[in-house]
Amino acid sequence: MHGGGYGSYGAYRSYSPAPSYSPAHRPPSAGGGSGGAGSASAGTRPTWSPGGSSLAYTPDQVRALTPYRRTIESRAPLPELRDLFLCHAWDDRRGAATELHNLLEAEGVSVWFSEKDVLLGRPFMREIDRGLAKSRVGLVLITPALLERVNNGGVSEKELSELLARDQLIPVVHETTYEEVRTVSPLLGSRNGLDTAEDSMEVIAKKIAELVHV
Repeated sequence: MHGGGYGSYGAYRSYSPAPSYSPAHRPPSAGGGSGGAGSASAGTRPTWSPGGSSLAYTPDQVRALTPYRRTIESRAPLPELRDLFLCHAWDDRRGAATELHNLLEAEGVSVWFSEKDVLLGRPFMREIDRGLAKSRVGLVLITPALLERVNNGGVSEKELSELLARDQLIPVVHETTYEEVRTVSPLLGSRNGLDTAEDSMEVIAKKIAELVHV
């Protein structure tokens, strides 16, 4: 995203939540590989996933997503909030970030996205603050471009700092690895989430949609 100051990560609390999922559930096969709706290898279904869902979650995904579900549920009675704040690198705004944004909105997720929500002439950092305050949870699209921005400092770092401090950050790793993330930001890398090496972007959008719908 745009350049800016370097923010501290603030207070960080690690999670070791009890898994929130139903007994093993294997949905009907929807095709293998990363592109199918049942692309995860295990058949665990979290409690927030509708009974008719064809999505398959791994136990690790359920454990990783459970704290965010709790945050979402705690903020659900506030109707003025967007479902999701999408944090991304400026270099990804016309590519992967827009693709993920469009897929999420197609699933009925309301997304705060700087490409459409920051108006020309408005103070950029103030609009970022408003977006964070008006969203139930944040999602960060972690790409090589974002890691470069975080490593050098900038608005992405400020967004990550705020979301990490509030335990509201859902990582989605794309075209990189968690190992590479940890070399740049051990705190960010310690947060497990979703990975396009395991699920397609479309499947990830569907899983996020299930997570945020209450």
